[in-house]
Amino acid sequence: MAFPGVRALDNVDFSLKKGEIHALMGENGAGKSTLIKVLTGVHTMDSGEIYLDGYDHPIINRSPEEAQKVGISTVYQEVNLCPNISVAENIFIGRQPRNFFGAIKWKEMNNRAHEILKGIGLDNIDVTRALGEYSVAIQQMVAIARAVDFNCKVLILDEPTSSLDDEEVYKLFVVMNKLKEAGTGIIFVTHFLEQVYEICDSITVLRNGELVGQYSVDELPRVQLVAKMLGHEFDDLAAIRNPDSSSDVVSDKPQVIKAVGLSHNGTIKPFDIEIRKGEVIGLTGLLGSGRSELARTLYAADHADSGDLFFNGQKLKAHDPIDSMRAGMAFLPEDRKEESIIADLSIRENLIIALQAKTGVFKLLPLSKQNELADKYIKALSIKAPSPETLIKQLSGGNQQKVIIGRWLITHPEFLILDEPTRGIDVGTKTEIQKLVLKLAGEGMTIMFISSEIDEMLRTVNRLCVLRDGAKVGELNNNGLDQQAVMAAIAGGGNK
Repeated sequence: MAFPGVRALDNVDFSLKKGEIHALMGENGAGKSTLIKVLTGVHTMDSGEIYLDGYDHPIINRSPEEAQKVGISTVYQEVNLCPNISVAENIFIGRQPRNFFGAIKWKEMNNRAHEILKGIGLDNIDVTRALGEYSVAIQQMVAIARAVDFNCKVLILDEPTSSLDDEEVYKLFVVMNKLKEAGTGIIFVTHFLEQVYEICDSITVLRNGELVGQYSVDELPRVQLVAKMLGHEFDDLAAIRNPDSSSDVVSDKPQVIKAVGLSHNGTIKPFDIEIRKGEVIGLTGLLGSGRSELARTLYAADHADSGDLFFNGQKLKAHDPIDSMRAGMAFLPEDRKEESIIADLSIRENLIIALQAKTGVFKLLPLSKQNELADKYIKALSIKAPSPETLIKQLSGGNQQKVIIGRWLITHPEFLILDEPTRGIDVGTKTEIQKLVLKLAGEGMTIMFISSEIDEMLRTVNRLCVLRDGAKVGELNNNGLDQQAVMAAIAGGGNK
C-alpha cells in the first residue's frame, strides 16, 4: 500500500483466529492504521488477498459498508455516532425497523436495542436517552453493540482505551471477553503495554510498514516487544531517568514562576507554586484532580479569578494566552487534535504559526525564514515526513506531536507547559520526548510536565505537585520515590 513519498504497507501477512483477542502493535507510522483501513475497505490494497471464514474465495472490500456486510467492523477512539439521537437510534441508524407505511417501529427498535446491549453485559442502559448524555466509555460500548448486531466476525478496536479511566477499561475488557467467548475475533490497537498483557492472546508487530512477526503473548516479554517495535535492543525506559531528579539540584537557581493564591472558580482552588530555572516540575493526581486546569490557569488559557502570578520576579498580568506567550511562556495542551494541529495546513505552516502570532500579523515571516526553521526543527526532532509541505494530517500521531512541540520550541520559551505530551503515541516517540525534556531542562528551560503515567514522571521530573479535587495538596521531591509512594501520596493528600 503506497502513498506519495511513503510505502505505508509492504507485503504484510496477518492472521486472526476465531475467539481471539489479537494486539496490533507498532510505533506511530508503522502501518497499523493502513492495515486496518485496507481490511475495512477505506483503502484499496495494491496487492495481496484477504480471506475470511465462510468464504471459499478472497474477499474485496471497496468500502466500510462492504466490509461490514461480510462481518468486519471497526470502533475508533473518536466514536463516530450521533450524540443528539437516542442510543437505540444509533444502534439501528440507517436500518430502523419500519411498518407498512414507513414509520419507525419505536417499541420494537428500543426492545431490540436493549437485548443487544444486554447481550454484552449492559442491561442497565436507557436506550431512549440521547447517546451524548452518556460517558465516552458507554458511547464506545454502544458502537461495539452496533457492530455486533451486524453479525460481526471481526471487531477492530482502534485505541479504545485512550480516554477511559481504569474502571471504564475494566468494563470494556469484560465486554471484549464476552465477545471472545462468543467466537468474535478482536483486533486490539493500543499503546498501553500493560493492557496488551492483560487482555490479549497474540501480538503482531509492524515496523515501517513491514511485518516484524506474530507472537503468543506468553512467548514475548515486554522488553522484547519494545525492542521489536523500535528495531533495536532497548533495555528499559528507566534508563533515561533524570540523573538530576532531586529538587536540590535546582534549589539555588533563579525563580522563574511564582503563583500566590491563584485560582479559577469551579476548577482550581487557590494555590501557591514556585518553579526555578532548569527545573522539570510534574503535576500528579487522579483524573479530574485539576492538573490540566492548573496549567491552563498559569498560562491564562483560563482566566484566574484570584491571586497573583510572577514571571522572572515581575508581576505578570496576562489577560489571554498571547500575553503569556509574549512574556516567554508556551503551552502544549492535552488534546492535540482539537487544540493544536491545524489539519489542513502543512508541517511548515503548523511549525511557524506560534512564532508568527508572537511577532504579529504585520511582521510576516519571510518564506525563506519559514523554510529554514521548518528544516531545522524537522531534523532536530526527527519528524518523519516526505516534505515540510506535507499536510500535518497525513502524519502519524507521534510525528504530529513532534511538530506541535517544535512549534513552541521555535518561540524560544523560558517556561514550557507540556500537558500529556506522550498520550496516544508509540513507546519510541515517548522516549524521544522524555529525553528532549531532560535536554531542554539541562539547557536552562523551565518545564511543567503533566502525565497520567507516574513512572514516566518519575523518570523525568525534579519535583511532583500532588493535586486532588482541584486543590494542590502536597509536593514530593523525586529522590528515591517509586510509583507506590506517589500513589500513597495521592490517596492520602501528600505532605502539605
